[in-house]
This record gives sequence, structure tokens and C-alpha cells, in this order.
Amino acid sequence: VAKMLENNGTYGVYGGAFVPPVLETQLKKLSDFFDQITQTDEFRTEFIDVLKDFVGRPSSLYYAKNLSEYVGSKIYLKREDLNHTGSHKINNAVGQILLAKKMGAKEIIAETGAGQHGMATATACAFLGLPCKIFMGAVDMERQALNVRRMRLLGAEIVAATTGNQTLKDAVDSALDYYINHPDSFYLLGSQVGPHPYPKMVGYFQSVIGNEARQQILNKEGRLPDSVIACLGGGSNAIGLFSAFIDDPQVKMYGAEGGGKNIANNTAATLNYGTPIVFQGTYSYCLTDADKNPIASKSIAAGLDYPGISPQ
Repeated sequence: VAKMLENNGTYGVYGGAFVPPVLETQLKKLSDFFDQITQTDEFRTEFIDVLKDFVGRPSSLYYAKNLSEYVGSKIYLKREDLNHTGSHKINNAVGQILLAKKMGAKEIIAETGAGQHGMATATACAFLGLPCKIFMGAVDMERQALNVRRMRLLGAEIVAATTGNQTLKDAVDSALDYYINHPDSFYLLGSQVGPHPYPKMVGYFQSVIGNEARQQILNKEGRLPDSVIACLGGGSNAIGLFSAFIDDPQVKMYGAEGGGKNIANNTAATLNYGTPIVFQGTYSYCLTDADKNPIASKSIAAGLDYPGISPQ
């Protein structure tokens, strides 16, 4: 990830920070602090210890015997679902909350779609002792009611986003608005999207997935895999896995997007149907109309129901 990232927070022509002046100072401070703290043994050791003792890492690499026999290929599953809170989101949540505590933040705010990032944030905040406010689209709150209840039980305040399509995009917009007006808060973005330095930070904290998987497959098979596959919403789990194999041209990388009905204006397949624009603080692909205005994504999978994508 570091090799691809230029000093201005871009990956080639993509990325950057397109934000109002009120956010520029906050993001510059965040970027500088992140660069400094992640170079210290103290922070790295603390992060690794929390991943081991609280998250339950390393997550297993499981040989799916029956599925492999059915499709005729040898398939291993990187079991991020076995992490504490049930997904990869906890890796990034604990990393950013540790960072926030070092910066003296008074409150954590976050967005969530399927509820996985919200659950991870609420759980990590309860563990590390910071209050949190979770922004969630009203539609997602209905279809993920159990996760809403769990987050509230953990002490999180849930704020319904009632504008637009009332899903993940609108939750991000609401969280950003709150962040602008509450400089003492720390915005914990859950995916590898948004303005610099968020894609860099999320990529750093999620790289544990690929680093583990690479060593695990070498231990089990004595060689690298032919291909690695990940689902694509915003892209944090995908880049977490892909980052360990980017320098291996023999390893093919595949991303699976939420297809919806697989037609224009009724999909979440951003890389297949999107257009590069500035969206939510970064320049990357996004689902748009003919005038290049962002449009709502459509997918039955709440975690993939997002019109943008990681700039990396």
C-alpha cells in the first residue's frame, strides 16, 4: 500500500482529499499523527496485542473440502467471520480507536450499512473506554434491526439517516456533516473510502488479513495461490487481502461486486458501471447519472450497497 501511495494521498490519478477548508486542518493533523505513531514500536505492539487478545487473531485459513470437490478447484476461506463481532471490520475499528485515544478525542463517530462496522466500533469503544455515535440509514436500520439492538446494548447512540436512499451513502453524508461541526470528535470511517488519509489508514489496519493469509497458504501448500477473491463494497476487506499479493504478478486478484439486477441504475457494481468523479472527499469510481451526479446503489446485500469504491 505504501509503495502505491504518493505524498498527496493519491493512487495514480485516484484518491486525494477534496474537502471544505474547515476539514483540511483536521485531516492534515490526522495524517501527520498517523504517520508518526505507526512508526513507533509502542503503538504497533499495542495494536498487535489487541488484535491477538481481544479480536482473536490470527483468523484461520480453512480448507473448504466439500466446496472444493463440488467446483473442481482447491478453495481456502480466510475466516474473518470468526473474529470478535463477526467480521473484518473490527481490525480497523480497534486500530483507529487506539489512534483516537492517542490524539485525545472525546467521542467516536462512525457510519454503518449492514451493521458490521457499527458493531465493531461499538464493541471496541466499550472495550477501550470511549463514547460512540453510529450513523445508519433508516432503511438499513429496518433490515438490520438485530445489529441495531446489539449496538445499543453496547452503549452506542444510533442516529438514523433519513435523507436520500436512507442507506450507507446517506449515513456517510450524515456522519461527515456531524464531524465538520464537532472538531473534538474522531470520525472512524469503516471502509477504504473518503478523503486522504482514511484510505491509507484503513488499508494499513486491514493489511493484517493479507499478511496472515499469505503466510498461512505458504505453510499449508508451500506456494502462493493461483488467485485471491474478495467481495467489493467500499473495498476494505478486499484491499486487506489483496495488499499482500500486489507484488506477485502470478497471483490473480478478483473482486465480486453487488450486481443488483445487473442493469444501469439498478446495481451496486461500481467498477463495472461507474464513472470517475469526486465523491465524499475522494476521486474514484462512483455510480452516476448521465450528468455525472452520484446515484443510489441497489443491492440486497447491505454491506455491498454503496455507490463508491476505494481509490486504490
